[in-house]
Amino acid sequence: MVFAPAPQLTVTIEQHHDEPELHVHPGGQGIWQTRMITSLGAKVTLCTAAGGEVGRVLVPLMSDLPGVTLRLVNREHGSGWYVHDRRSGTREEIAERPGTPLSRHELDELYNLTLAEGLTAGIAILSGPAHPSVIKPEVYGRLSADLKANGCRVIADLCGRYLAAVMEAGCTVVKISHEELIKDGAAADGSTRELMNALVKLNTDGADAVLVSRAGEGALALIDDEIYTVTLPKLTAAEHRGAGDSMTAGVAATLANGGSMTDAVRTGAAAGALNVTRHGLGTGHVDAVRVLTERVRLTPIKKAS
Repeated sequence: MVFAPAPQLTVTIEQHHDEPELHVHPGGQGIWQTRMITSLGAKVTLCTAAGGEVGRVLVPLMSDLPGVTLRLVNREHGSGWYVHDRRSGTREEIAERPGTPLSRHELDELYNLTLAEGLTAGIAILSGPAHPSVIKPEVYGRLSADLKANGCRVIADLCGRYLAAVMEAGCTVVKISHEELIKDGAAADGSTRELMNALVKLNTDGADAVLVSRAGEGALALIDDEIYTVTLPKLTAAEHRGAGDSMTAGVAATLANGGSMTDAVRTGAAAGALNVTRHGLGTGHVDAVRVLTERVRLTPIKKAS
């Protein structure tokens, strides 16, 4: 189950030869994670909310996602959206709106729906909103606590106050970038020593396993009280955005298929590495991910305790 409370309608202008192309897709962290999970062969129940004029376009696009069961709360007001121009080869933001905050009634409906689907699935990804105004961190804390207390494995791809709320209940996996750790004050810089200290702190605070992405460098992972460097295949990037979401998706898909945490991290690293070679976020062919997974190396560097 993927919890995506505030999906966005994404409009991107690309240049194809001499002609501009318009691409309209559902987007946002949870949507990109969902797309990669299904690409890896696992089915997803997507718990989300949408409404307003943008929602009338967004809902059919989400309904058409292959391998996805859509569990939708219809909203009274507008969903979020953005328009980006990539004709120059780099992404330029033209305009963006995160959407209106979820009302109390909408939130109650979404919470109950998500709790039921998460317990049914047994594995839940909690993805963040495009903007903190849409939904409060406390919702994530309650949801994580209720899911975990009833046997659901929780994967948190969050930072800041959202991650702090989830950590009060604990979770199965935390995935976070080194930039987010620095921004949150959990690491003074991007050095391996600082990031390892942050991994240990997250583990001590209640995360069973921790995965930290480091942009162009290999990730760091804490699994069963051992810290590993994760060596990734070297690939030429076409689009850096979305690699972290694909990494989370690879972890979730592997665990859902009965794989070990070590296999999950290796698959997640491969999925993230592959995603940067593509312009589409949260995309990648399963055969390519499998081949790259064989080339991911986990090297133990330190005991966590």
